[in-house]
This record gives sequence, C-alpha cells and structure tokens, in this order.
Amino acid sequence: MTIHDEYRTKHAKSAALWERARRSIPGGITHDIRHLSPFPTYIERAGGTRKWDVDGNEYIDYWMGHGALFLGHCHPAVVRAVQAQIARGTHLGGCHELEVRWAELVTQLVPCAELVRFTMSGTEATHLAMRVARAHTGRSRILKFTGHFHGWHDGAVAGVNPPYDVPMSAGVPGATLDQMLICPPNDIKAVQLALERGDVAAVILEPAGGQSGTTPTIPGYLQELRALTTRHGVVLIFDEVITGFRYSPGGAQAYFGVTPDLTTLAKIVSGGLPGGALCGRRPLMSLLAFRGDPDWDRSQRVAHAGTFNANPLCASAAIATLELCADASLQARANKAGEELRRNLTEAMKRAVVPGTCYGEASIYHVSFEGKPGLAGPDRPRRSALYHLLRCALMNNGVDSSMEAARADGRRRRGFSSCSSAVCSQAAAFTTRPSRTSAACASCPSTGASCATAMARSSSWTSTARGCSRTRWCASRRRSPSAPSS
Repeated sequence: MTIHDEYRTKHAKSAALWERARRSIPGGITHDIRHLSPFPTYIERAGGTRKWDVDGNEYIDYWMGHGALFLGHCHPAVVRAVQAQIARGTHLGGCHELEVRWAELVTQLVPCAELVRFTMSGTEATHLAMRVARAHTGRSRILKFTGHFHGWHDGAVAGVNPPYDVPMSAGVPGATLDQMLICPPNDIKAVQLALERGDVAAVILEPAGGQSGTTPTIPGYLQELRALTTRHGVVLIFDEVITGFRYSPGGAQAYFGVTPDLTTLAKIVSGGLPGGALCGRRPLMSLLAFRGDPDWDRSQRVAHAGTFNANPLCASAAIATLELCADASLQARANKAGEELRRNLTEAMKRAVVPGTCYGEASIYHVSFEGKPGLAGPDRPRRSALYHLLRCALMNNGVDSSMEAARADGRRRRGFSSCSSAVCSQAAAFTTRPSRTSAACASCPSTGASCATAMARSSSWTSTARGCSRTRWCASRRRSPSAPSS
C-alpha cells in the first residue's frame, strides 16, 4: 500500500468533509498553509500534546496551532481564564482592566516594548508597523529580505518565495510593490547600499531567519543591522510573530541580544486565541495617541482601529499564557527538546538513506530534502510534492507537523519513533529499486534496529523492512499519554 493509499483509507471522513467544504469555501480551506495533497485532515478535538481527527485517528501534535500554543492544547490555566471571562462578556464595547494587564506583561518581557498596541493578527501588526515607521521618518520605502514572511497585506507580499521577482499573491498594484526594496538575507553590504538611497523608512525581518528560520540569520548580522539602521535613522522592525516568547521569555531579541525599534507579535502573545500586537519605543508608538490637538489628531496621527482589538476573551487567554511563559525554564526545556529532535531526525534520515537534513534553532526544526540552505537562501528548487507526501506519511504514523517548520517541547519528543517511521516511509521516493529501508527509533533502547512500523512505501514503489524485538515498546511509547507544560 502506498503512502497516499494508506492516507485515504485512514481519512475517509476527512475526504468527505473536504468535498463538502469545496462547495462553500474556495479550495475547501480557510488558510493557505492548510493546503495538502490529496486533501486536508479535519480535526475534531485536542488536549495537551495530542489531537484527534474526525476519523478517530490520534496524533502527537508538533504544529501546535501553527505555533500559537506554546503551552499545548487546552492548558488548564488558559481554559480556566477563558471560561471565567466568557461568562462576563466577550466584547464589552469599552476599555477594560485585562487589556492593561496584558500590555504590562508585554512591556515587562519584550526588551523594546515601552508601549503596546493590540491587533487581531500578525498581518495587521506588520501592516501597522510599516505605517508607523513611515509616519515617524517621513520616508516611503520599506526594505525586506527574500524569503522572509510578514503576512499577506499588499505591502508584504514581495520577495517571499522564489522566484522572488513574482509577488506572493496576485491582485497587488505595481505601485505598491515599488515601495518595497528587496535584499538577500545575511548581506549587510546590500542593505548599506539600499539605505544610502535616503528614502528607506524601515528595515523589517524575521530576526532568526526567513520563514521561521528556514534560512538562518548568521551570527553577528543582527548587530551589524542594528548599527547600520541607527546610523541612517532607519526604523528597525523585528517580526517576532513566530519567535516571540518562544526563543526566550523576551523572544529572539532577548535571545540574540539585539533590541529593535519596533516588534510585531502574534500567536503566543494571545494565548492561542486570535490576536497580535505592535510594541516598541515610546517616540514611535506615541504616534498612535490622540493629543487633543485637532490638526494632529486628524492629519498627523497614525490611525488604527479594529472591532475586536484586545477583546477581554483573548486578553484573558493571553494573560494566563504570558504569566507562565515568563518562566525561562519552559523555553529552555523546549529548546533542549528541539535540539535532541533535530539531531535524531538527521540520523534517521541518514539511516534511511534519505537525502537532506534536519536543522533549526531553539524549539523549531526544519526537514529539508534539498539540504541546509546557503547564506542567501535555498540554492536548489524545492520539491513540494515530497513535502506533501512526508506530511501524509507522518499522519499515517500518528504525527502532525507543518511542512514548513515544526515546534518541539519537552513532552512531545515521545513522538520521535513515529517521525522516524514516516521518514522511512519516504525512502523509496529517492531510489529507483528499493528492497529494504530501515531506521532506528531514537527513543528505542535498541538503536540501529529497524521498527516493523518503518515500512518503506511511496506513491511509486513499495518495499519492506523487518521488525525488531523492541517494536511493541516503540508503539507503546507513541500511545503514552502526555500532558502540557505547566
């Protein structure tokens, strides 16, 4: 049975739901990242590190709400906070104390955060950051880097995916794209030349590297960028939608020791509910404030609105989450698990004779069949079909993980044996006539022996692997209950 055959067999109800969804939702999905060939899986419930789909399949979740759930699904503290607030009201039509406490937590944790303004998404946060930077400097252009993702608004869709001269989306005016300058990552000389134009308002980047660190930032680069932008009077914006509160309680800026002028946040900042934020130095953030001067308030102030900004329900989840994330031992534990998982998955790929590697930083890992990218990004075309196949193989083995980046914590490493099995499932896709493929389960005492679950299969070929005496132990490990961090 091929990977796709097994996937279809195990996910019949999901297939039916997808066909139903396509009749009322474009493409049957509500977020581009959920696109999966042959069809997406529909999830019914989740708890801790696990989730279950409509077909009753159980998964260890390495995706965790697209990176928003650092504490796991349904953490008791978050559930209690949300349940208590929902009985008091979800939208009070006015200011409330929870938004004040939420802002105080952000300013306490994030080094650059002197003031905070809440949004409803990371896209809104980066959009607002660019507007504030333009108002502050009086300049129009924003410099970003190839491969870096800052949401889907018109000003952010340039240079995201190769070929970089084609915007990420149709429907964006060329005049808007002309306001964006694109530089290769890790090239400080290219940035210097661009800033010498004199019309750049801000430099925006993911501090750990584009698209969750797919192309990692080289050591020392952030320090050089900070010095260069300061010298030219250009606003430095860190997009910490992914890294905020994950790399450390203070995010990537605390982790790397470089403080930007503005920071955009989402995902963890709102505790797994919808929300985002822009925070930064007081002179810039004060551009959002009313002053009682009719001329300022009408024509010089940066306008910002949003019906659900800082609503009390999201604020309650955010407060419960950030109060726990202030404990650096959580990030230390997750980062250690990420390091272990990257090492073991790389070894599993070697044993299965699958080309590529696993790399990353902190609690994020990337599986790449093309190898680790160069300083300026990937130098080989991405074989997208293989990543779709890998995710299907992972789900067949009881693991859900993003095809772009995945996140680890101290408890979810129990799923490594399943990940190893899925990697083995792909091995046949790289050989013309496979006869046997095996890989060790890093969590299994009998390292070097193949698991019976590691049957090498692909959409084109089928091969077998012999089981080891520890197969039952590995399977029991995959079924072991797991609790979220607390």
